[in-house]
Amino acid sequence: MSEYSSTLKHPDVEEHIDLFFYRPLGYCLACLGRKLGWTPNAITIASIFLGIGCGLLLYPVDWRYNLVGMLLLVLADICDSADGQLARLTHRYSRLGRILDGASGDIWFITIYICLVLRMWPEWGWSGFLLALCAGICHALQACIADRCRNFHLRVVNGSKMSEYETAAQVEAEYHRVSFRDEPLYKVFLYFYKGYTRTQERFCGQQLRLSHVMDGQWSDENGLGEAFRQDSLPWMKWCNVLTFNWRAIILFVSVVLLAAPEYYFIAELTLGNLIFLMLVISYGQLCQFYANLDFESEEESA
Repeated sequence: MSEYSSTLKHPDVEEHIDLFFYRPLGYCLACLGRKLGWTPNAITIASIFLGIGCGLLLYPVDWRYNLVGMLLLVLADICDSADGQLARLTHRYSRLGRILDGASGDIWFITIYICLVLRMWPEWGWSGFLLALCAGICHALQACIADRCRNFHLRVVNGSKMSEYETAAQVEAEYHRVSFRDEPLYKVFLYFYKGYTRTQERFCGQQLRLSHVMDGQWSDENGLGEAFRQDSLPWMKWCNVLTFNWRAIILFVSVVLLAAPEYYFIAELTLGNLIFLMLVISYGQLCQFYANLDFESEEESA
């Protein structure tokens, strides 16, 4: 395996635009960061400021400012790719880094949403605020569930030790272990991460059940892991639609080309929610099927 390949996630969950554009540039930045002694978290923080800059430049009704803002968002996502790649290059993994990495994207889009609401205010008023608020809530849920499904797929493919899949109980235990006096920032992030994982489990309860079955009963010999991977794989493409790239494309078309930010919010409420419901219902049914299949096998063997 080449060094570049070692910085990627599993091919099952890599998005085509990422592989063609963001991952190669992220790898170059990660190599530079390794040479200069940067930490993954430092690159993540840089991405936060770039994302905030994007939001501010989307406020003026001027395509030139808006275009520069979108370029900053592209740079932010290159940094977002590079921080994980640098972590894999230098083996500097941490739960704080994963939480901060996830929070960075939230900060980008919170800023973008606020600036777009202010831009729309003279024409839309409170209606624009409510539209953006509903879209923002849906955006958060969509990204949350897509992240959960992708990590669960990697948990099946790579095993629990090589996956970022975590249960709410694990995060809760870590939260109680950490002292606010010793690690105040980490404690605060864990507090919000608890809520994040609880939300994931509320919508993806069958994944948690299947995870327990896998730990106790699955093995390489019975082939269930590979069978589940093949059935789960098509859903990873839908998860990728709910990640950064397609949102950025819709944002570019709505704000820069059409000068109509409301179209972005409408896309979140329609297309985004449709895919969200597909994932929650159909992917949940897939996990339930495999959990029940294993229980039935256990009963027959008994």
